[in-house]
Amino acid sequence: MVAFAIKTPPQHGTWPEFLDVWRAADDIDLFESAWTMDHFYPLTPPMEGTHLESWAMLAALATLTTRLRLGCMVNGMHYRHPAVTANAAVTVDHISEGRFSLGLGAGWFEPESNAYGIRLGTLKERFDRFDEGVEVISSLLTNDVTNFKGRYYELTDARCNPKPLQAHLPIVIGGKGPKRTLRTVARWADHWDVAGGADLEDWKALDATLRSHCETIGRDHGEIKRSVHIMWPAEADPKELADRARAFGEVGVDLAIFSMRGPYEVRLVEPLADALRAS
Repeated sequence: MVAFAIKTPPQHGTWPEFLDVWRAADDIDLFESAWTMDHFYPLTPPMEGTHLESWAMLAALATLTTRLRLGCMVNGMHYRHPAVTANAAVTVDHISEGRFSLGLGAGWFEPESNAYGIRLGTLKERFDRFDEGVEVISSLLTNDVTNFKGRYYELTDARCNPKPLQAHLPIVIGGKGPKRTLRTVARWADHWDVAGGADLEDWKALDATLRSHCETIGRDHGEIKRSVHIMWPAEADPKELADRARAFGEVGVDLAIFSMRGPYEVRLVEPLADALRAS
């Protein structure tokens, strides 16, 4: 049975607007989690518009909600050293009293990377760095000491203390690349997410590829939670959104994430919840 979540990309909006939406969702048991995204420039016009930083938002939202699981879909590996990301993840897990999930991705949005002088690299470089970074983070979150030497990262007797409050802090990997991303999902992820408005047939093909990668390494694919983004513009018909979520649930999606397109109006939350209850 599909579960439901909301997402507020922190672009073209204000902190009070985002907070009001999250608090409304926190009061509705139907929504199991809420998400933000990790960018510095908006992904939609106007490109010179406003965008708040995800980790600072998550720390604040963790203190101002009580029930929702929370996380970021997803953190670009190239923006921060993986040891910094691991320590931030532990901190937000403690602030939220064990409600945090760590979203990770290889990075892709060139305008902000080029503007800030943060090297993104070729596709091969991005995914090689991503594979190293996920391994480093996983080790720091679970092991007392991490030693690692790769092309992009080197750690010597590295510690990340305290450990998460959760016995196992879930790692979420976003993306749909069949060769590299889904192979990394099979190896490391507790949760796999597809954004960008995937359709049912495309998602089923990607899921089959993930199952194949899991079989290759001897992992039970059922251990991996599946989610998709469903775009949520203000003018959308809540019933149509609910029907789309149910259709994904019927093919194996565990979590439908309704991603607001703006404006971020709290009045939109309850009608969506009503439609989901009725579907």
